[in-house]
Amino acid sequence: MKNRIKVLRAERNLTQQQLADLAGISRTTLALIEKEKAVPDGTTIVALVKALNVPAEQIFFDFSVD
Repeated sequence: MKNRIKVLRAERNLTQQQLADLAGISRTTLALIEKEKAVPDGTTIVALVKALNVPAEQIFFDFSVD
């Protein structure tokens, strides 16, 4: 799943650790999601949406067409 977490995090001058703490996830998990090596579950998506204060559509997107 493509995402803009790194860009949004940088716009807010947050480190990975700070955003992870705000979202209640580990920094390792956040790093994997940012690198698109892991797909966040629904709970993590909601936590990131709240922590970044933007709609999910501005964070996550998928270019695949089935």
